[in-house]
Amino acid sequence: MDMNNKSIVSEFVLLGLSKYWELQLFFFVVFSLFYVATMVGNSLIIITVMANSHLHCPMYFLLSNLSIIDMSLASFATPKMITDYLTGHKTISFNGCVTQLFFLHLFTGTEIILLMAMSFDRYIAICKPLRYASIISPRVCVALVVASWIVGIMHSMSQVTFALTLPFCGPSKVDSFFCDLPVVFQLACVDTYVLGLFMISTSGIIALSCFILLFNSYVIVLITIKHHTSGGSSKAFSTCTAHFIVVFMFFGPCIFIYMWPQNSFLIEKVLSVFYTIFTPILNPIIYTLRNQEVKTAMRRLKSKFLNSNKASPFHYT
Repeated sequence: MDMNNKSIVSEFVLLGLSKYWELQLFFFVVFSLFYVATMVGNSLIIITVMANSHLHCPMYFLLSNLSIIDMSLASFATPKMITDYLTGHKTISFNGCVTQLFFLHLFTGTEIILLMAMSFDRYIAICKPLRYASIISPRVCVALVVASWIVGIMHSMSQVTFALTLPFCGPSKVDSFFCDLPVVFQLACVDTYVLGLFMISTSGIIALSCFILLFNSYVIVLITIKHHTSGGSSKAFSTCTAHFIVVFMFFGPCIFIYMWPQNSFLIEKVLSVFYTIFTPILNPIIYTLRNQEVKTAMRRLKSKFLNSNKASPFHYT
């Protein structure tokens, strides 16, 4: 085709999850509640870890950073989707679409590496406890977090660079509630087979490889725990189980979407909801309801806050 005869698409239409207003109203209520709960829950984890000196250890440092990423992942597209349900304005500019794509892969790529760092932390703590303090030092924790963001930025830039090279000349309807390569690249005026192979090699296989590594590490950790019967081992088993639930819920949809980019749009939309809306709220639910240390720290923080209010009443003149 003659590229000069092509018109450049300046904006896309986000079709969302449903065209029926009853379902749109339902999604508006549910996703609004989920978004508020995600922001409040993860913010509470961050504040609790910062305010309690007993939680100033590598595991909770990584957990608080995971909360930051989860809040970011929940915010790159969900607020716009909620607003669109109210206004009925479901278009997004080309630059806005690329921006969503950038932040999606930035936060997902960063979270993948951070989850691996958390797995490494638990592996050393349980399998090599005598060397834990020397291996997982504060400097190493900071380095792991910085490395996760660097990898996330590099991965995201590769996806954005690829998207910017695509010619868009025809359809502009994105059958999803946000922009991502599996749905956007199918609107390009080129053969999507090669694009699918690129996506598999850069996102699908990377996510699958990381998941396999994480799965193997947790298997080793759980086997090690099985040979112990102390209370500490039970606590470690509970912690690792919670970690793996987060890992499975996050990686499962990502692997399915990117390993099979020619899936039906309905399946892709359902799975997209999992890792952009449901998974970010798993972090506060799992780590607050299952972790006794965090619950105790939250109760202390609540008591401290209430006592400070009683000690400093308002005086009127």
